[in-house]
Amino acid sequence: MKDFKGYHSEWNLGSPGGWDYQRLTQIIGKAVWQRLEEIKPFGLELDFDHPYFSPVEGLVELLVETHRAREGRNPGLIAVVAEEETLADVTENINLARHLDAIEGITGALMPPHELELRRGKVCWQGKAVSVIFMDFNTDVLLALHRKYGLEPVLQAIKEHRVINPRGMEPFNVKSMFEVLTGPLQNRFHEEIVRRTPWTRRFLPRRTQGPGGEAIEDLVEWTRRHWDELVLKPARGYSGHGVRVGGVNADTDEAVRLALHQGDYIVQEKIPLSLWSEEIPHLDNKGIRLKTYQTDFRCLMGPFGLMGFVGRYGGVPTNVGSGGGFQPLAILRSEMRIREAVDHINETIMGMDRGDLQEVIEAQKKMALDCDFTYLLGPVKIALRPRLITAGQMEALERYGQKMWKDCLTLEVMWRAGELDELIDIEEEELAIARMDPWEGSPAIIASDGLFSFGADREGEAHAH
Repeated sequence: MKDFKGYHSEWNLGSPGGWDYQRLTQIIGKAVWQRLEEIKPFGLELDFDHPYFSPVEGLVELLVETHRAREGRNPGLIAVVAEEETLADVTENINLARHLDAIEGITGALMPPHELELRRGKVCWQGKAVSVIFMDFNTDVLLALHRKYGLEPVLQAIKEHRVINPRGMEPFNVKSMFEVLTGPLQNRFHEEIVRRTPWTRRFLPRRTQGPGGEAIEDLVEWTRRHWDELVLKPARGYSGHGVRVGGVNADTDEAVRLALHQGDYIVQEKIPLSLWSEEIPHLDNKGIRLKTYQTDFRCLMGPFGLMGFVGRYGGVPTNVGSGGGFQPLAILRSEMRIREAVDHINETIMGMDRGDLQEVIEAQKKMALDCDFTYLLGPVKIALRPRLITAGQMEALERYGQKMWKDCLTLEVMWRAGELDELIDIEEEELAIARMDPWEGSPAIIASDGLFSFGADREGEAHAH
């Protein structure tokens, strides 16, 4: 299979993460694979080392190239700016600053936004001029911090186009944008992007069209009647907070009440769980067994194409902030279908001695702790086996990423023309910050959270046996 099945559930144009966690996942995942091979050889050729599996390298290159476009070969400081309470716990921001600091002529530093200052009209940190800022939070958080601390240096950096991602991306960095791609204006976007977009509508009492083009007189009541096939999400949420999924969260009234009370929610067509789930060996008190996990595939892209991928797994949702984890990724180089290879890996692990497998899992946990592989909730879970993908599917993802980047540019043009105003519930001060710093395809890292299948999904199991 040279293409891939599935949909994107949301896009992140603000400050998408995971780029360094995948690098760490690959290091640990490859070591675990080698240990498993020593116990019982798999006879497969897997590649854990493709550059797309370490997307932090692409992000570092983007930041350094942005500095050099501004400053030439002169040295400079690239600031990684994050909320103060996350500085000690979000390992990938710590590591990003270290990666940058290791580059000749570049100083990389991690700091909270209120440590930036103005000296002789220049944005500085500890007396040193700041060239570029990677800001690990969105503009609504920035505005709240500005009201607390008075972040004039950050606002000046935004005006000077030093902040990545540009704040001008924020107005269309809302999940309600999928209503544009699944509504009457969908012909402005690439056919593949529209096809991979689940039907989405802003959630409030209103008339609209349903997934099949049918007339809906009252969207709220229609949602109650069709709850098992739907999802409710905050239009600007993150880490899975506030998400309710039909069939998983059985209390329809609670889900609807929450969405209406909080406001600014979307209702979205549910992507069948079987399409984005895979079986992975799991060891517990009952022995080694196969357990079904949901699998998420984040594609990170920049102005020159794909930067890389992030493999997540867990429950619903898969967000690490909601208790999900990461999965190693590997290209299948052997001549066989993904389904055959995954079944073979699962069966081989299931046939291992329980004690031997326990030792591997303990080694995996130790490697994670040694790498400070933690997030806000503590140590991050790592899947026991890799998620497989083919070289042909990677090429299909490259084409997909190019189309998505162009369609995001189309959304920006539409926003600036006033065509999206009714979809965007953002206060005027935040919009003013966005208008200071238009994107227009300038350096940025954007993400698509794909609920994709590469051939090992549960939906396809019946056809494989």
